Amino acid sequence: MNILGISAFYHDSAAALIRDGEIVAAAQEERFTRRKHDASFPARAIEYCLREAGLKAEKLDAVVFYEKPLLKAERLLETYLAFAPRGFQSFRVALPTWLHDKPNIPQLIRRGLGSEYAGPVLFTQHHESHAASAFYPSPFKSAAILTADGVGEWATTTIGLGNDHEISLTHEIRFPHSLGMLYSAFTYYTGFKVNSGEYKLMGLAPYGEPRYVELIYDHLLELAEDGSFWLNQEYFDYCTGLTMTNERFHRLFGGPPRRPETPLTQREMDLAASIQLVTEEVMLRLARRAHAETGCRHLCMAGGVALNCVANGRLLREGPFDEIWIQPAAGDAGGALGAAFYVWHQMLGHGKDGRDLMRGALLGPEYTDEEIAAYLAHVGAVAVRLSERDLAQRVARLLSEERVVGWFRGRMEFGPRALGARSILGDARSPRMQSIMNLKIKFRESFRPFAPCVLRECVADYFDLASESPYMLLVAKVNERQRLPLDPRDEERWGIEKLNVPRSRIPAVTHVDYSARVQTVDAERHGLFYEMLRAFYELTGCPVIVNTSFNIRGEPIVCSPEDAYRCFMYTNIDALAIGNHLLLKEEQPPLPGAEAYRARFELD
Repeated sequence: MNILGISAFYHDSAAALIRDGEIVAAAQEERFTRRKHDASFPARAIEYCLREAGLKAEKLDAVVFYEKPLLKAERLLETYLAFAPRGFQSFRVALPTWLHDKPNIPQLIRRGLGSEYAGPVLFTQHHESHAASAFYPSPFKSAAILTADGVGEWATTTIGLGNDHEISLTHEIRFPHSLGMLYSAFTYYTGFKVNSGEYKLMGLAPYGEPRYVELIYDHLLELAEDGSFWLNQEYFDYCTGLTMTNERFHRLFGGPPRRPETPLTQREMDLAASIQLVTEEVMLRLARRAHAETGCRHLCMAGGVALNCVANGRLLREGPFDEIWIQPAAGDAGGALGAAFYVWHQMLGHGKDGRDLMRGALLGPEYTDEEIAAYLAHVGAVAVRLSERDLAQRVARLLSEERVVGWFRGRMEFGPRALGARSILGDARSPRMQSIMNLKIKFRESFRPFAPCVLRECVADYFDLASESPYMLLVAKVNERQRLPLDPRDEERWGIEKLNVPRSRIPAVTHVDYSARVQTVDAERHGLFYEMLRAFYELTGCPVIVNTSFNIRGEPIVCSPEDAYRCFMYTNIDALAIGNHLLLKEEQPPLPGAEAYRARFELD
C-alpha cells in the first residue's frame, strides 16, 4: 500500500511516501526550489517521491495532509474574537490567505497530483502528525510521546502514549500558551528571524548569564510542577499584531528589539541564556509528567521545540527515561512523514516493529556517478575519479592538512541537519577552523558553534554521552580528559571574548561551555562517510571532524550536483568530493559571479 503524506503552506513544505510501513522517500520542497523554508505546495517534493517509488499518482492508495485546516481557521477566528478589537490587524492579514487556499486543500492536492489521482484525501491533526513521526519510525514498541512547537490547530504541547499501532494523546496545552512561541518571541527580540533563527539563539546562550530568568517567571510565564504553563499575553503581540513582542515586553527587558545584523551586546547573550534555561526546565518537567503518566522507559519527541538539542541533552542526562528518540525532521516537514505513518498504523491498524525506520534520515534524491560526471564535464570542472577507498583516503588526508572539504554522496538528508551526505567538513583539532568556516565558508556570525562527527565506537573517549546520536540532536559535554587547562585570564573573560580560547583537543567543535552537538557515525548507516572518518582517525589519532551543512548563506542545503558545485565555487571550500569524484579549488576554471559573491561577505 502506498501512502503519500504532505505538509504545506506554513513553513518547510514537504512530502513523504511510505509503502507497506517502510519509508520510500521524503524531502522538503526548499531543496528543489532553492527557496529556504519554502512554504508553497510541495509539487517538486511530491514528484521526487513518486519517481523514487516508481509510481504514478493514480497508483497511490491514499494522500494525507498533516493537519486539519478548518480547525486552524476556527482557532484564528476565535483568537480574533477573544482579543477584539486588538486582533483585527493580524486577522486582516491572515484571513485572505485562509479564504483563498486553506479551505480548498483537497482540491489543491488533487490539482497538484493531476487528474490521475482519484483516491481519498485524508487529514490528521497537527500534533497527531508530530506524535506519529516521533513514535512509529522509532525503535520502540511502546513509548511515552512528547510534542511541542509554536502551534498546530489549537494544541501547542501534547503528552501521550504510543503502543504498537496505537497512539493516544492524553494531555495538551492550547494556544496562546506555547513554549515555541515564547522561545520565538526571544528570537525576534534579540534580532534573529522567527522560525529560522531559534538555533542561533540557542548557540548564543553559552556566552551569557541567565540573569533574566526570574523576570521571565515573574512576568511572562507561570510554570507548574507538572510542566503545564500559562503565558501572560499582556507582553506579547502574536495574537493581536504582526510581531512577537510589544512595548510592555520591551520595557521589561530594557529597550527595543535588537535590529537584525547589528552588533550583539551582553544583553542579547544574557537573554539567550535565560530563555534557554527556562525552556530546558519546562521540557524537563513535561518529560517527568510524561513518565509519571505512562510509566514507560522510553520517550519519543517531535515538534519544533524538539530541535533544541541542548534541552534534549539535559533530558537524556537528568530525565527519568532510559532512552530518548527524536524525529530528525522534528519540525513541520516531518509532519508529512507522520501523517502517512498515522494512516498506516493508527487508521489501518498495522503493528510496528522495533527498528529505527529513518535509515540515518537519508531519504532524499541521489545521483549516479555518470550523472555527476556529465554535469562536471558540462561546466568544465577539473575532477579526478577515484575508487571509494582512494576517495576516503584522499579526503582524510586533505582534512588532516586543515583543508575544508565539501562532501556530496548518496541520498540527501531529510530534515534540517546535514548528516554526512550533504556536508562541509573540517579538522576538529584546528583552533582556527571555527573562524575559517564561519567567516570564509558559511559567511555567518562568528559566535555560532560547529557540530562534531565522531566514530560511534569512540564517542565515550571524547564526550560525556553514553548513547548513540546519529541525528545530531543531543548536546553533550566534551569530557574532562580532552579538555585543556585555561589561563586564569581566559577564565575571567565575558561574552564574545570567550570565543577564541581553545578549550579542548578538538577546539573547532567545543563551545564556550564545553558543549558539543554530537553526531555519532557508524558503518551501517553511513557507509563511505564512516570509512572516510575511520581513515582520518588512523591518520591523525583523532576520530572527530567538523560537520556543517553544505549550503550558501541564505539557501537551503544543496540537493543536486549543480547546487554542490556552485556552493563549492562561491565559497572558500578547498575541495569537493562529489560521488566518486574529487575536485581541488585551485584547479578549477573561474565561475562567473563567484568572486563578487565572496566579496559581499568576507571580512578583514
